[in-house]
Amino acid sequence: MLRKSMLFFHVVGTIMYIGTILAHIASSNIAGNDVQAVYHTAIFQETTAYIFILPGIVLKTISGFFMFSLYPEKPLWLKIKIGLAAFLAFNAFFLLTPLMPELRVLAEECLKAGHLTKAYKIKEHTATMVGMSNAIPLLLAVVLGVFKPGFKLKKG
Repeated sequence: MLRKSMLFFHVVGTIMYIGTILAHIASSNIAGNDVQAVYHTAIFQETTAYIFILPGIVLKTISGFFMFSLYPEKPLWLKIKIGLAAFLAFNAFFLLTPLMPELRVLAEECLKAGHLTKAYKIKEHTATMVGMSNAIPLLLAVVLGVFKPGFKLKKG
């Protein structure tokens, strides 16, 4: 029952994390170069980063480490998955989320200026690059978690 509970929390955390990232990508694309839309998108992204991304990655990481401890033998795929989870958590907490308030402030300056400023475009490009650096590790972590290549969990 404990393993199932941890799996439940792991799935919920993953949904919170990945779902919000997809919403961030969609909202940025919808906003385009419309200054007012960019400003509201920045508010949305900052708020949802604190409400969904960070709690989701914490839930996903803690439950993942707990489930990791349940494996009597740690296969290579699981060690890689844990390493990827640590990388994604680092990116979320120390690289991407700290950019959100900066982007919101810069978007507010763009709103006042009536156009997207160079400072905003540079910071937004940085956020996009950091976000894109998560794509392959995230996909690989999900694939490893679902397919568990070459290993079956021993019952007992």
